[in-house]
Amino acid sequence: MLNTLDSLVLIVDIQEKLTKMLDEEICEQIVEKSKKITAAAKVLGINTIVTEQYPNGLGQTIQEIKDILGENYFPFEKTAFNALLENGFLSTIKSYNKKQIVICGIESHICVLQTAVALIKEGFEVYVVRDICASRKKSEFKCAMELLRQCGAKICSLEIVLFAWLKGAKNPNFKDVQALIK
Repeated sequence: MLNTLDSLVLIVDIQEKLTKMLDEEICEQIVEKSKKITAAAKVLGINTIVTEQYPNGLGQTIQEIKDILGENYFPFEKTAFNALLENGFLSTIKSYNKKQIVICGIESHICVLQTAVALIKEGFEVYVVRDICASRKKSEFKCAMELLRQCGAKICSLEIVLFAWLKGAKNPNFKDVQALIK
């Protein structure tokens, strides 16, 4: 099960133009929940890595995530759909010495899928946060989640991740994290 000592958060391409391509309701959900996981990770001392697919054309990571990360906002720019194909990305992931990768992002059936499957092949335990993933088309999203499960990813939700990290109400950060989801 997830724990704070072994976890690393990977936010894949939650960028300005990509979020605007989503259905309005899905966009709002992605923005709100990505803020929550980023803030919770910060409170719990869990590192967060952000990728940006071709930022010159698709814009940067949304401002809400950048604001939470503050001085820890160092986007990993990429053009490969599988982030592990980019020079230095796998070594960056490995440098944190974590075995659990909590991944979310856009588009589920492209960059999230390809990156998650590559991480699984590298021996990481991959947790895909379903309610912080999206594709422009619902059919593509659904297919991606099914394929991710078949490839060995653990499909979960924001609350499953947060409460797994907390372990119990006696966690000193419980109230801060709980406040994020109320």
